[in-house]
Amino acid sequence: MDQKILEQKLEELRALSRETEWVEFKEAKSSFDFNKLGEYFSALSNEANLKSKECGWLIFGVRDKDRKIVSTQYRHDRTKLDSLKLEIASGTNGRITFMEIHELVLPEGRVIMFQIPAAPRGIPTTWKGHYCGREGGSIGALSTQEYEQIRNQTKSDWSAEICEGATINDLDPQAISKARDEYKRKFPAKTTDVDSWDDPTFLNKAKLTRQNKITRAAIVLLGKEAAEHFISPSVAKITWILRDANNHDKDYEHFGPPFISNVERVLSNIRNLKYRYLPAETLFPTEINQYDLWVIREALHNCIAHQDYELKGKINVVERPDELIFDNVGSFIPGSVEAVITQDSPPEVYRNYFLASAMFNLNMIDIIGGGIKKMFKTQMGRFFPLPDYDLSHPDKVIVKIAGKVLNENYTRLLIKNPDMDLTAVMLLDKVQKGISISKDARKFLKSQKLVEGRYPRLFVSSSIAVAMGEKAKYIRYRAFDDQQYKNMIIAFIKKYGSASRKEIDDLLLKKLSDVLSGKQKQNKISNLLYAMSNKDKIIRNTGSRRVSKWVIGN
Repeated sequence: MDQKILEQKLEELRALSRETEWVEFKEAKSSFDFNKLGEYFSALSNEANLKSKECGWLIFGVRDKDRKIVSTQYRHDRTKLDSLKLEIASGTNGRITFMEIHELVLPEGRVIMFQIPAAPRGIPTTWKGHYCGREGGSIGALSTQEYEQIRNQTKSDWSAEICEGATINDLDPQAISKARDEYKRKFPAKTTDVDSWDDPTFLNKAKLTRQNKITRAAIVLLGKEAAEHFISPSVAKITWILRDANNHDKDYEHFGPPFISNVERVLSNIRNLKYRYLPAETLFPTEINQYDLWVIREALHNCIAHQDYELKGKINVVERPDELIFDNVGSFIPGSVEAVITQDSPPEVYRNYFLASAMFNLNMIDIIGGGIKKMFKTQMGRFFPLPDYDLSHPDKVIVKIAGKVLNENYTRLLIKNPDMDLTAVMLLDKVQKGISISKDARKFLKSQKLVEGRYPRLFVSSSIAVAMGEKAKYIRYRAFDDQQYKNMIIAFIKKYGSASRKEIDDLLLKKLSDVLSGKQKQNKISNLLYAMSNKDKIIRNTGSRRVSKWVIGN
């Protein structure tokens, strides 16, 4: 780039939002830590890939907070500046290095523009064997979701693969007819067009086939029972199991393709009995179905959409007295349900994107990412316990839907406060189920007079509190539990070999609850380090008391 183009590019970058992950500004007035430079190279390369940018930019000589040019004297010798290409290449995978190092001498001072290539498709960029990413304005480990997103760029979508030898005759005519009806319900404005399409045209438009070729998604959703062999050795199977209070099997039935029709057969097996509330409050309905049909249909459709079919497992629907349990094989890609609820935006990664798109078109799932949140709100609106997501298994997701009231105080509180913030309801739901919550969450619920008892034995308050609707207020109170902080310290030390007290403070201070004062936060970190070194023997200090150097303990 010539001088004028570079100056224009610098102005464009300075005008970008501070939240732009693929651009970073540093003053670097005289020097800059080389290892940190390598970490920024890895992080900006990965973020550029994730944001579909050709490159990322690291700018020296510009102050980040106001984007003012302050000048840099970093490696003023051009030969030494150019040698960075070789130095960086020695620490990255594939010896990837700067596309170019641009030097600008402006009236306000000298600026260096490091042009960093986006990570290659499917291959996250590493620095000294570690995958780096952005965490707000800081550098941290590339998140699992971001890592998987890059890695999956070259991994084919199982559901989009063509089934060799399969034809439209391997699809169930009644299933195709139902698919047409659901497509028209989803897109009523296209009803006239849909009626004029022949079956091959409709299947292409609904994203079930590719250029008239039958995909695995088409077999799963519309295939005849005898056509399941086209996806072998993968399995498309739903098993309904009825169990008694002692968890003994009483009945079962297996269902294969076409799922679009057989989902209704599965759901018809579930005994959705009437549940009668105690008439303690005038607002109680006298009776209600145990399960909301939309909720249990959404739970089963999510199992179909997100199943990892390459693991050759089946989907299970277990019916127990007052409880339904859904499970499918495959990890929960978003990482946590709380992230899905609070982020309230479409997920960036789908395991079976082609299948999920087809199910969206056939009115089976909400691909915009609001399905899980709607399940929670629906249960909340019925005054029932919220869905339980068990993500403790690495290759399985288990969802439990309660079919009865667990705690009358919880139910009465929801009836009196129908607009209560969902974040607080999720905490109260854990309390009523005896699930541990953090001390900061307990302080928050106590401050709102929503719980009673001594930590950790809490229970929903018997007095009806005035519910708060300030989500941000809870966020300021919220903090992780101690084990999560310990895990962060361990991960940092393993990544960098050691950590000083200042580095640990920088890592944790902003993540500690705002309930704590500055001194209390410092004491909290000291207590964590003491517990990890003296009690747990996980880490040890190889430095001095004043200048600590924490490493993994022997």
